[in-house]
Amino acid sequence: MASATQIASVEYFRAVSPQSMAIADSTHEISEIAFIVARLRLHSGVCGEAYLLSFHYSPEAIVGALKDMRKLVLGFEVNETGAFLRQCEREAEYFGISGIQRWAMGLLNLAMWDAWGRHLGQPIWKLLGTVHRRVPLYGSGGWLSYSTEELLDEVLAYKSRGFQAVKVKVGSTEIERDIERLHRVREALGPKMQIMIDANQGMTLAGARHLLAAVRELGIQWFEEPLKNTDYDGYRQLRREAGVSIAMGEREFDSVSLREWIRHEAIDLWQPDILRLGGVEPWLASAALAGAHQLPVLPHYYKEYDVPLLMTVPNSHGAESFDWIDPLITNPIRMQDGWAYPNEGPGWGFVFKDSFLSPIA
Repeated sequence: MASATQIASVEYFRAVSPQSMAIADSTHEISEIAFIVARLRLHSGVCGEAYLLSFHYSPEAIVGALKDMRKLVLGFEVNETGAFLRQCEREAEYFGISGIQRWAMGLLNLAMWDAWGRHLGQPIWKLLGTVHRRVPLYGSGGWLSYSTEELLDEVLAYKSRGFQAVKVKVGSTEIERDIERLHRVREALGPKMQIMIDANQGMTLAGARHLLAAVRELGIQWFEEPLKNTDYDGYRQLRREAGVSIAMGEREFDSVSLREWIRHEAIDLWQPDILRLGGVEPWLASAALAGAHQLPVLPHYYKEYDVPLLMTVPNSHGAESFDWIDPLITNPIRMQDGWAYPNEGPGWGFVFKDSFLSPIA
């Protein structure tokens, strides 16, 4: 007979942000801002939810992987989050666990954690033990597809809301455009607000050097993904010359690359993506590895999961903020004066509104 805390069913849904628009960085053109939501139900009736950022990429592939993972997760006790990940890795070994398979297992791992927290009536950050009471939050965006006026409107809106830092995309086909945009942003924001830049792996070493030399006086805080993520030697050279911190990690499916960046002395900030890594346990393991080498953790995108987890690790540095899912959920992460505060509710502390969800067969 099934226990009350065994997983009984999983449903998947698709959602599109009300803020959906066509945007672009140096390597991607994104036609819509879309998500896949998992809703996992226990025999007791308790539900857990999680979401992944899907955009428009490989919709049939990710749905197929999620259907395979659904068959694996049924019957697990909801607290067996790590055991589920191990079973996924064994099952996926033949075709490979990196990529879409790991996204799928990460989504269900996060939903299991949500259901476990709801069963216990406690938020995740309390279950794991708390180090910090709040986390710095920075405003993200600055897409290359923006006009200069749209870029300035966005960063000034972040400033008016109390953010203390913003991130701007670079890596245009014309570097001088990046340089001019960054000077305009600094002029608009004034000297106190922090500015970070992100090239999405779209630059050469020579181009990154040129850009940094041209904006040195602007006080850029850190440079995210200037080069291909496997160019360890290039990152080491740029870090030694740049006079600015190097941030990397959002495209990684394990901690092997973090180990290599550390070995090459090529990284200053670790940026784990909780879905690509496969869920809570590998996220925490990567944060521990970073901490052992005095590297701060500055995760990619998922503030609803990252803020609670950053509260539990000593080397947290901050979280990234987009507003894309805020209208879709109850209890968005609260921000005040540039600080994020976690939800007090059980699990991750929010649920998706049914009116925004379309079932996936």
